[in-house]
Amino acid sequence: MFEVVFLGTSAAAPSIHRNLSGHMILAADQRFLLDCGEGTQRQILRSGIGFKRLHHVLLTHAHLDHILGLGGLVSTLSRWEGIESLAIFGGKHTLNRVERLIYGVVLDAARSDFDIRLIDIGPGVIWESSKFQVRAFPARHRGRSNFGYIFEERSFRPFLVDRAEELSVPAGPERRQLVLGNRITLVDGRTIAPDDVLGPVEKGTKVVFGGDGESNDDLLHAASGADLLISEATFLEEEAEEARNFGHTTAKRAARLAKQAEVKNLILTHFSRRYREREILAEARNEFPQARLARDLDHYVIKRGGKMTQKKKDAKEIHDRSI
Repeated sequence: MFEVVFLGTSAAAPSIHRNLSGHMILAADQRFLLDCGEGTQRQILRSGIGFKRLHHVLLTHAHLDHILGLGGLVSTLSRWEGIESLAIFGGKHTLNRVERLIYGVVLDAARSDFDIRLIDIGPGVIWESSKFQVRAFPARHRGRSNFGYIFEERSFRPFLVDRAEELSVPAGPERRQLVLGNRITLVDGRTIAPDDVLGPVEKGTKVVFGGDGESNDDLLHAASGADLLISEATFLEEEAEEARNFGHTTAKRAARLAKQAEVKNLILTHFSRRYREREILAEARNEFPQARLARDLDHYVIKRGGKMTQKKKDAKEIHDRSI
């Protein structure tokens, strides 16, 4: 299971209703901030999730609307929040710009006790635990070293409680050993193998964050079979040429890719202020009927099999308003 909190959903500049790019993914006891546009730290507070356990920042690229908020965030974390370290992941070009921002503007020698790690990444696994892993993949956008990210739980075999009961396997350490793949011997002398009580392999939940960029084969491959694809939709199809010129995609093309990739859910974000929500949603749903538009502070829970719920009690309908 993963949770996604949309902190900022506007492209290039904030609007009355939308902050600049920022997204939080909650996974087990970990929190990952994906991009950090100006004003992100205030959005974190407004969301109610706060700064606790925020030790990872994943950057998609070097544009200011995706990194400028790091200055204020790092200042806050280093002085007030009791967090001792922060790992910032990104491509080399992105990290070079972040380094100038943090060490040239925000921090000085007096603040060097705050441990900041700038981690230069390439395609592949960049972080993992026993429960899930995070992989980076290349995104086709303006500039160099642009990435999207895949969050995926490890595959597992479910424990069949009914079968264990039939075999009189007691609850407790014996069942744990079977889940770990070890044989056990019961008090009556019978040997029970993991295959006796474990079901077929099931894939874990998969969430793909595309970042800024054109719809392309790298994104199509990364999104294949995902429970949720989060894609930018900066433009409408009527301005597809402008989208290509600026390294972005349209709502139509993002939705078409989601359909080709056979994703379970699609949430669009990163909207230009020139459009209305209803226009974007209509274009996307012509290709992918269950597409949704993200609004700032929306909070979703995604589970295996594409089961997705919105946590906010005041879930808002799409109205015909400007972005």
